[in-house]
Amino acid sequence: MMKAITDLSTALMAKNISSYLQLKTTTMSQENQISTTITAEKLTDITNKLNDVNASLAGILLFNLTADERRAMRTLGDKTLAFVQKSLEYAENYPSLLPAYLDLPEAKKDFALSRDVYTILQQVNTLQRALEDTMMVAGSEAYDAALIYYNSIKAASRGNVPGSEAIYNDLQQRFALKPKKAVAKP
Repeated sequence: MMKAITDLSTALMAKNISSYLQLKTTTMSQENQISTTITAEKLTDITNKLNDVNASLAGILLFNLTADERRAMRTLGDKTLAFVQKSLEYAENYPSLLPAYLDLPEAKKDFALSRDVYTILQQVNTLQRALEDTMMVAGSEAYDAALIYYNSIKAASRGNVPGSEAIYNDLQQRFALKPKKAVAKP
């Protein structure tokens, strides 16, 4: 008799969990903002094209600045690029005012490179932002789904549903609190 009650209780809990999951799945699918995949072929194609872009920039991307080096550099935005362009045009048009130590052809070459890299960078930044946004939405939805499953397993484990405890014990490690480091006393 006790076994029959336990079996009935387990079945009811499983049915409740199933109903809960159906409700959450319906809710989740209504909030679904993205539903697409990247095929293996498409991923390979994208990777190959990015490798081609890197190869095309091989003679240009020569630096790997440290954080301190980056802070020490002057930065260029739209206004600064316009200032540099105007200054170099004046220098070219009024050579008598050009300091002897200023290498104008090299400055013009540096400006052209910075302007061209800036144009590429704007496109890359737009692409990076779109990739980040897509990854955030897809990742968030996947995490929501994982949490729904985790919470259902957690409830099933508490109700002693067969097979749920091992899964719960494995998944709960994600939420395990790390022990605080002891503060050294002087």
